[in-house]
Amino acid sequence: MNKAEMAARRQSTVAVKVGKYTVGGGAATVVQSMTNTDTADLESTVQQVAQLSKAGSELVRITVNNEDSARQVPYIRERLDAMGIDVPLVGDFHFNGHTLLEKHPACAEALAKYRINPGNVGKGSRRDPQFAKMIEFACQYDKPIRIGVNWGSLDQDLLARMLDENAASNAPKPLNEITHAALIESALSSAAKAEEIGLAHDKIILSCKMSGVQDLIKVYRDLAGRSDYPLHLGLTEAGMGAKGIVASTAALSVLLQEGIGDTIRISLTPEPGGDRRQEVLVAQEILQSLGLRAFTPTVVACPGCGRTTSEYFQQLAQDIQSYLRHQMPVWRKQYPGVEEMTVAVMGCVVNGPGESKHANIGISLPGTGERPVAPVYIDGEHHITLKGDHIANEFQGLVNEYVEKNYPVG
Repeated sequence: MNKAEMAARRQSTVAVKVGKYTVGGGAATVVQSMTNTDTADLESTVQQVAQLSKAGSELVRITVNNEDSARQVPYIRERLDAMGIDVPLVGDFHFNGHTLLEKHPACAEALAKYRINPGNVGKGSRRDPQFAKMIEFACQYDKPIRIGVNWGSLDQDLLARMLDENAASNAPKPLNEITHAALIESALSSAAKAEEIGLAHDKIILSCKMSGVQDLIKVYRDLAGRSDYPLHLGLTEAGMGAKGIVASTAALSVLLQEGIGDTIRISLTPEPGGDRRQEVLVAQEILQSLGLRAFTPTVVACPGCGRTTSEYFQQLAQDIQSYLRHQMPVWRKQYPGVEEMTVAVMGCVVNGPGESKHANIGISLPGTGERPVAPVYIDGEHHITLKGDHIANEFQGLVNEYVEKNYPVG
């Protein structure tokens, strides 16, 4: 697929319904995440799903790996519904999914989607029958599936066959190219088998996850050119902290900019005691930075320099950003469109006034040695100059007034 074709491809033309959301078909890119609790632990799983949902995860995947976890799934769904949280739950199955779905029909019914890994669904002669059983359950309960191929658990029989064919070729290709081709073949052949068994074309989402940035970009470009199924994007095993965030952003931004990807998940390794919601916030920031979706008002803040030796503007920027995120669950319902707002918090006179004028509402704080005043600009015009010890609270009040005045009550 050349650059013109990639630029013209704006997501999958096939729309798959997952609970209340549409994945593909030109719908907005859906943000999802996954719990890291033991699903058999009802209380901790309910609480984490609730936290992820409130942070903005539109789908939440949970591990279903044994009978205890499968038994709890319908009760997790019931508890969430009682809390008013209707986020769709996706069941992550490996090895024994066919057995768990058969033994626990309430689990099969409670889930909004099944994730099936072709490399782990069964070995040898058991693979196709066990895959078929999972597809039959998806048909029976009218559930969409994600065929999720991962290079860490790639179908070894398929890979061995393709390697043998490559070795016998007059022009053998490098190992990484064969691995890429095997990932795509596994996904597409599994989707074709699912349709042969009876699953509708618009019940299938594909993913081919890798942990290398360039590998992921190459595979998804090829996959997007060979199918119209909605695609789930994610850099698997991205890592921890800045490394994981940067690598995921680098890979997904390239693909999303080319119109490839209908739902995304950021697979971050949490730091000890870390917040699982970080992967949701990173996914939102990627989509918002690319201009594909808006989730919360954007805070524009300068990085600081020798003119801004005080930490005052840094603290104000942090406080404002935290405040906006905290308000969004309420504001999203009350003030439609508020997520498009921009707020500038600048630290000195060099770029402060100009950047503040570009924002919906902005404040230019005094730098080192500057007059202790802070002009506030609203929609490009000077509105008021704040002074004294209560600038932060007064500016927050002005932000509230701006929201109430400029966004219609929903």
